[in-house]
Amino acid sequence: MTLRGRLTLLYTSLVGGILLLFGVAVYGAVSLTVIIRLDNILRWTAETLIENIQIDSAGQMNIIALPSLDLPADVYVQLWESDSELEASSPNIDYLDQPLDPVGILSPVPIFRDTPAGNTQLRVLTVPLVASERLVGTLQVAINLDLVINIQRTLLTVLLVGTLLTISVAGLGAWLGTRQALNPLGNATQVALQITHADDLSRRIPYQGPPSDEIGQLINAFNLTISRLERLFNTQRRFLADVGHELRTPLTVVKGNVGLIRKIGADEESLASIENEVDRLTRLVGDLLLLAQAESGKIPMAHQVVELDTLLLEALNQMRVLARDRLALRLGSIDQVLVCGDSDRLKQVLVNLIGNAINYTPAGGEVVVGLGKVMDQAQLTVSDTGPGIPAEDLPHIFERFYRAEKARTRQRNGKGFGLGLSIAYWIVRNHGGRIEVDSRLGKGTTFCVWLPLAQGECKEEILESKT
Repeated sequence: MTLRGRLTLLYTSLVGGILLLFGVAVYGAVSLTVIIRLDNILRWTAETLIENIQIDSAGQMNIIALPSLDLPADVYVQLWESDSELEASSPNIDYLDQPLDPVGILSPVPIFRDTPAGNTQLRVLTVPLVASERLVGTLQVAINLDLVINIQRTLLTVLLVGTLLTISVAGLGAWLGTRQALNPLGNATQVALQITHADDLSRRIPYQGPPSDEIGQLINAFNLTISRLERLFNTQRRFLADVGHELRTPLTVVKGNVGLIRKIGADEESLASIENEVDRLTRLVGDLLLLAQAESGKIPMAHQVVELDTLLLEALNQMRVLARDRLALRLGSIDQVLVCGDSDRLKQVLVNLIGNAINYTPAGGEVVVGLGKVMDQAQLTVSDTGPGIPAEDLPHIFERFYRAEKARTRQRNGKGFGLGLSIAYWIVRNHGGRIEVDSRLGKGTTFCVWLPLAQGECKEEILESKT
């Protein structure tokens, strides 16, 4: 059964159940009210008759003639003596010599009973007449229930017909209403199938209704999922293309040198070139494996107290070899900073950022590294006087293999793969920090790393990295 059919069935079932309960309540209330009214009439009639019955000392009953009482036409009266002899009856049943209620006449207490009488139904009140603790007779007062039965039948018919009509109208309304409400889901299904068949992740599901309702939230979540998938597929395509491009160059060099060695024999230059390219491939594969493990959360990270200022000085001394005399690498303001984290990974961030600044800063330029505290966070800055990064490239610089080639040229030694910033971004994020970048074309770029300061002693434990 379709969702539309289930919702319609559920709605009509609820409406039908409510109407059924309401009908039973109305039928019972009306029937009870009418019966109580009839019982009051019977009780009043019996009390009136008892007031006109006199019992002498011998236990004989003396009654005023029944016809002199103003009895309703559908009320019947019988007065029986203790020896089951009919003493008197109302004129409308003077032909009847049997008790109105043969069972109730034996009751020692007043009792109401419904009893059949031919083709009619009677409501009978039986009242024992007692004098000096001795039963002297029995009074039976009855009223015809035909009117009550007709009222009950009419009410039952009206309730059943009304319930059926209401359920039919409710079912039709639910069918049409759910059709209109579920139309966006049908459209969403068609568009989703079209996206699947056409492999076109650029399409989105249109929705004209309020975005805050359940269907709007579902369609919005689906569109967000498609957008994320589109970005992932685009990243995957670019990743495969970049990996192929990065692998093609060193493999071509290796193949060329191997062919040259076969022709003229081994020489130191060819072997060195092959060794450099193999080292390059090794670094590329290592970085890729690191990122893959990072995204799967399988890299353990230490959580220890790290003297970030000492770590910065170590990284700075190592990177001076890379800078040599080509540019100025200097230390700006520095403060003693303690953070909780993995010292090896944090040093990798420093080396990546400083090395990136050195590689993209032209000769005669300057790279300045600083460290300080801002409230409860450590602030690490790496500034260069390179060509800068275009604004349209800034949102993508932490993606794998991404390089803003228009402003920052590829390294001449071929050691860059566009993975350093991705690795640095992942490490900083898993330390609870963030990386910000500010760049202006022709004026340089500044990377700013924010890390939370150590609060007390860090627990000496190994934590699994976050994905």
